Amino acid sequence: MQTVPFGKTGFNVSRLGVGLSEIGSQLSVSDQDQATKMLNTALDSGINFLDTSACYGISELLTGKAVAERRDDYFLATKAGHIALGADGEEWTYQAVSEAIDRSLRLLQTDHVDLVQLHSCGIDVLERGDVIRALQDAQKAGKTRFFGYSGDNEAAHWAVDSGLFATLQTSYNLVEQRARTSGLLEKATAQGMGTIIKRPIAGGVWGKSRPEAGIDDAGRYNTPYLIRAKAIRALGEITDEPADGILTALGYTLGDPNANVAIVGTTNPSHMATNIKQIDNDLPIPESVIEELKSRFEQLDKDWSQRT
Repeated sequence: MQTVPFGKTGFNVSRLGVGLSEIGSQLSVSDQDQATKMLNTALDSGINFLDTSACYGISELLTGKAVAERRDDYFLATKAGHIALGADGEEWTYQAVSEAIDRSLRLLQTDHVDLVQLHSCGIDVLERGDVIRALQDAQKAGKTRFFGYSGDNEAAHWAVDSGLFATLQTSYNLVEQRARTSGLLEKATAQGMGTIIKRPIAGGVWGKSRPEAGIDDAGRYNTPYLIRAKAIRALGEITDEPADGILTALGYTLGDPNANVAIVGTTNPSHMATNIKQIDNDLPIPESVIEELKSRFEQLDKDWSQRT
C-alpha cells in the first residue's frame, strides 16, 4: 500500500484508510468477530489509518477490542463535540469535547489517540473558541498528538484559514468536487495540513448511475449523489473509463495530489479486501478520465455545494 506524508504531522499514511461509521451503526456487540476480521484484514494489507468518532455508535468499542493490541500499527483518529452514548450535557462545549475524548480513550483501550477532530460544527462554534481550547488542553495533556477539523463549505474554509488545525477532513468525490473548485484542498495543503477525504466513492453511485442499472433510489443520503452522477453521465460516454464504478471513483479522488488519505467504510472483510486490491493493482486511472470528470462537474455545478 502506497503511503504519503500526512501534512506536517511527521506520519506517512496509506492512501486508503478505514472509516468506522458503518461498523458502529450496522453491527452489534455480538458481531465483534466480524469487526475484528475486517480491521485486521486492513492492517495486514498495509492500511495504517483508522477514523472513528465518539458519535459512531459502538464503533470505538468494537475497534478497541479488535486492534488495541496492534496500537503501533496505525494512526488513530476520532472525533468529538456531539453528545453520544447517553452522555449528559450540551453539545459543542468544552465539557462535551473533554468528556468525549476521555470516553474515547477508554473505549479504544489506549492512553492517547493521534488525532481528535471537531465533528462538523459551524463557524459560530469555532469562533466561540471553547471547543478549540478543549482540544488544545487535551493535546497538552498528551491525550492526542494533533487536533483537526472535519467538515465542509464555509466552516471548513474558516478552519483552514485559522491556522489552528493540523488536519482537515472534508467531502470530496467525482460528484462532489467543491473542495477542489473552491480551492479548499489546495489551501489546506499549502498550510501544511494533512487532508482526509470522506465519502471518496460517493456511496458507490457512479456504477449505479448507468442506465442499464435501472436504479433511482440509492438511500436517503446517497440519492442526491445518484442524481448528480446521472446528470454527469448524460453528457455522453467517457473514453477509457474503467468498467468498475468504484475504481473510477477511487481513481478520481486519489488522483488529486491534495488528497492524502481517502477513508472508505465497510462491515464486510471481503469488500475491504477488494478495495485494497484496487488501490494496490488498478490505480491510477487514465488522466483523461479525471479531466473529463472535472470538466463535466464544472459545467453542471450550479448548486452542488458540499453536502454535510
